[in-house]
Amino acid sequence: MSQALFNALLELGDDHLILGHRVSEWCGHAPLLEEDLAMPNMALDNIGASRNLYTYAGVVEGKGRDEDQIAYLRLDREYKNCLLVERPNEDFAHTMLKQLFFAAFMEPYWQAALSSSDETVRGIAGKAVKEMAYHIRHAGEWVIRLGDGTDESAERMRAAVEEMTPYVEELFTMSEDAQACAENGILPDRKAIRLHWNQTISNIFDQALLELPEVKFPQLGGRTGHHGEEMGFLLSQLQYVQRAYPGMSW
Repeated sequence: MSQALFNALLELGDDHLILGHRVSEWCGHAPLLEEDLAMPNMALDNIGASRNLYTYAGVVEGKGRDEDQIAYLRLDREYKNCLLVERPNEDFAHTMLKQLFFAAFMEPYWQAALSSSDETVRGIAGKAVKEMAYHIRHAGEWVIRLGDGTDESAERMRAAVEEMTPYVEELFTMSEDAQACAENGILPDRKAIRLHWNQTISNIFDQALLELPEVKFPQLGGRTGHHGEEMGFLLSQLQYVQRAYPGMSW
C-alpha cells in the first residue's frame, strides 16, 4: 500500500500546488483591491495543503525527499494533477469558475477524509475542509455576480463554462492507486463525491442563470502525466529559482 498511497498523495498534492500557482498569478492583477488580497490568500491555502500532502508523501516514500524536492525537482510527465487546475487563467470568469469546480469537489472530499483510517490524512483534512468551504463561497458569489450581471460578464461566464466543463470529469476519475487507497479506507472514493458536487454546482448555476453543457468527450490524461503545453510554461516559472540555484537555503 505504500506505493499506492504515495502516488495518491501526489495526485492530491499536485492538484493543490498547480491550482495555487495559477491563482497566485492574479497577485497585482486582480480587478479589485479586495481581490488582490483575497486571491493570494486562497493561493496560499492550496499551496499549504500541497506542502502537507507532499511532506506526508515523502514520509510514506521513505527515500528522504521533502516537500520542496517533490514539488520542484520533477519533470512535467511526473506530475499527476488533473488538467483542470493547469488551465490558463484567461480572464476572471475562467479563474472563478475553475476555483468553484475544484473547491466544490474538494470540500466534500475532505469531509469524507475526516473518517480516514489514516491519522495523518485526517489531520490534513481537518484544516483543508474549512478552507475549501470558504473557497466555494467566494468563487460561487463571483460566478453568480458575473453570470447574472451585465451582458458582457454573462457572456464571459458562459464562455468559461463551455471551455472548462470538459475538464471536470477527471476530478472523479479513480487511478488504480486512488482506488486501492479507497478500498482500504485511507482516502475517499472520488466517484462518491459526484452527487454532492452536482448539488453545489446546480444551486449556484441556478442563481447565476447558467447551465452545464453536455460533455461528449471529456478531457483526461493529467493523472497519467499527459499534460498540455501550458504545463511546461507553468513549471518553468514555478521551478525557476530551484533550478537556477540548486539546493539553496534561505
